[in-house]
Amino acid sequence: MPSRINQAVRVAVLADSDTRWKWGALTARRIAPDDRPTELSGFLLRGRATPTARQLAEVGADADALREVTGTAFLRALREESYDIVVLALVGGAVQAMLHGIAALKLANRPVVVTGYVGVVYEKLSDGLLLRHGADVVLANSLYDAERFRAVYEGVGADASSVTEAALPFLGGERYQPEEGRDTLVFAAQPSVPATRADRTYLLRRLVEHARLHPRRQVLLKLRSKPGEHTTHIEEFPYQRLAEKVPGGLPDNFKLVYGNMGEVLDRTDLLVTVSSTAALESLHRSVPTAILTDFGVREPLGNHHFIGSGCLASWDQLDGGGRPVPDARWAERQGVAADGSYARAFDTARRRVTELTERAAAGELPGISPYYTATTAPGYLPGLLARYHLAADGTPLPAAARTAENSAGGVRRVVREAVRGAARGAYRHGVQRVAPVIRRMGEL
Repeated sequence: MPSRINQAVRVAVLADSDTRWKWGALTARRIAPDDRPTELSGFLLRGRATPTARQLAEVGADADALREVTGTAFLRALREESYDIVVLALVGGAVQAMLHGIAALKLANRPVVVTGYVGVVYEKLSDGLLLRHGADVVLANSLYDAERFRAVYEGVGADASSVTEAALPFLGGERYQPEEGRDTLVFAAQPSVPATRADRTYLLRRLVEHARLHPRRQVLLKLRSKPGEHTTHIEEFPYQRLAEKVPGGLPDNFKLVYGNMGEVLDRTDLLVTVSSTAALESLHRSVPTAILTDFGVREPLGNHHFIGSGCLASWDQLDGGGRPVPDARWAERQGVAADGSYARAFDTARRRVTELTERAAAGELPGISPYYTATTAPGYLPGLLARYHLAADGTPLPAAARTAENSAGGVRRVVREAVRGAARGAYRHGVQRVAPVIRRMGEL
């Protein structure tokens, strides 16, 4: 038997957006066995949210190799190449499709399959969890999430042993230290919360008014993407375009910024958001953090997740100098305590993955067994798999097999990619320009 000393652990990460790529790549490096080097191959699932080169550079998560693929092409790569670990950083439906696809490969020594959530789990808890069931490891970002995840699985009679507590992989950075002469408020924008033009215009107006009320304070609007780019969620009304119509223009102490969230937090004295995961990064670093209540505390907004955090506040309170004080017990249960415990949480996950990779190498890993099957969900699963060009048994549909990525010549490949790029651009234009106009016309 060949020696495993210095033999790299081969990890494949499949992601469908910039934020999920960041989560997947950083998670992969944290959970991989630490007694050997890691070779990380990145795969970007082709779709409306496939990240651009700028977005990839901004998230700060690298790979030894990176390529854009379809779901069936990824499955073919797993069949033709040998991986020890596969991290599925995808929406729930895509995770379920890949689980059935991997099971259908019937690999003699299949990889350990890991999945989880990018940030705050505030909607579709049962739906998202059951779509992820079947992975060897379902990572929970906190003790609170782990308890909820197990309750869902056990409540439907599914095996809950895959649930493993870890933490958000992008926590870290220096603990907040005020600097004399620095006073910076950062609003962390979200692509789809709030969703309407009226609500987003309101937020922008209050942010601008706050800058005018506090002329010595630097007010930054931290943006996730540029117009035309997509991230995990669709952004119909980009703040950049709304800012062009602010009456009187933007004050000198107000700026729109991009960049890595961790680097922005390095100069932040007050982080404000509706419900962004950035709030968890901020709380972990002890940066004063405010979760806005201006639109209520409601499930569709996700800010209900922060009930008990001590961070709920309105713009009126912030304008008056308010600065929320977080609840330490809440932060601990959410895995964002500033004591470094988040890093220790990965020790458990790493031990679990290491044990599973050793079993996989010995051919002792059981087959993938999702909760959803043709028996448990005959009216749901086949249609879901078809969206990812898979048949009900997880094998590629004939059309998908015929359009295998490597079958086209060089010129055809260039033309094909150009057409796909144009199609994505047209889709984004439709979302951000055409759809809002049609809605307004329907309201007349």
